[in-house]
Amino acid sequence: MQTAVFAHLPAPALIVATAPGYALATVGMKLATAGVAPFDISLIMFGFLAAALAEVLLLRRTGLSMIYIAIVAVETLVVLLYAAWIGEGLDLR
Repeated sequence: MQTAVFAHLPAPALIVATAPGYALATVGMKLATAGVAPFDISLIMFGFLAAALAEVLLLRRTGLSMIYIAIVAVETLVVLLYAAWIGEGLDLR
């Protein structure tokens, strides 16, 4: 099984793998707002798949509440950095 390859990774490394997976899916969704393309769908699918696999490994060894707090924190940081990079600010649109 491929998840066994990553089973030895420490929890922080898996969190750092999970959060960008969700962020990558978010980028795909943002790109899809301009018109759905195969690349956009691929980003969404790959992001959710990577995040789900890393999250399964995390849930096998760590409590749910601690995992989600860490994942949301890292994902928020990655998405905010992406938003700043593409020129979108923080507003209440």
